[in-house]
Amino acid sequence: MTAAAGDWYRWDGTSLRIEIAVKPRAKTDGAAGLHGGRLRVALKAPPVDGKANLHLIGWIAGEFGVAKQAVQLLRGETGRLKTLRIESPARIPAWFSSLAAPARG
Repeated sequence: MTAAAGDWYRWDGTSLRIEIAVKPRAKTDGAAGLHGGRLRVALKAPPVDGKANLHLIGWIAGEFGVAKQAVQLLRGETGRLKTLRIESPARIPAWFSSLAAPARG
């Protein structure tokens, strides 16, 4: 299923909201494209005792150049489908820019 550009993220002023589908216990951390209208994120952390959530917040903070406190888990604390808010991202990762670009047809 292909998501249209912008379906998985939204700007609210200076905050960025991202809809994410997490794949825990992956070999490496990283953005893995779009899946079901969400950003697919692979994480090495297991989905146990909140470890994947903490790892996701740390990874997102690093990618967008903000402190961990600037990343808030809005929805999905116990599931794989999550909504995050990033306060005032300092940078936009290349993978985000390429996924957010409008499709050329």
